[in-house]
Amino acid sequence: MYDHPDKPPIVPDGFLSLGVERFYDEELRPSYVLWDENVVPILVLEVVSQNYRQEYTTKLDEYAALGVLYYIIYSSRRRRKPRLEVHKLVNGKYELQEGNPIWLSEIGLGIGCDRGNYSGVTREWLYWYDEQGKRYPTP
Repeated sequence: MYDHPDKPPIVPDGFLSLGVERFYDEELRPSYVLWDENVVPILVLEVVSQNYRQEYTTKLDEYAALGVLYYIIYSSRRRRKPRLEVHKLVNGKYELQEGNPIWLSEIGLGIGCDRGNYSGVTREWLYWYDEQGKRYPTP
């Protein structure tokens, strides 16, 4: 995701931009250029890997400066703090949201983590939820 022509891109693990075509010139987008799209992603997801990549510091500040409404961090390795953090931008600063799942009213989805089985692997996974907290089925 490029926010300035003279800076390196910001590379989230996933993001959601509403009202933007998924395809660009009949192909999937190789990148997302904010000055062409004029739409800041409403949600950014970062999954913390074994190598910490500043998800809780620098990236938090960068996404707030861009105006990303929801900044979501998931770390399966956390033990003393919540593994899923959903931050909502309020008056230019991120506020940590409480709960699991957490309802994201602006996009009409909830996000949470729960144990489940996918392709024979049972562990904690991220899931989407409806407004009543019911998990959407996965493929």
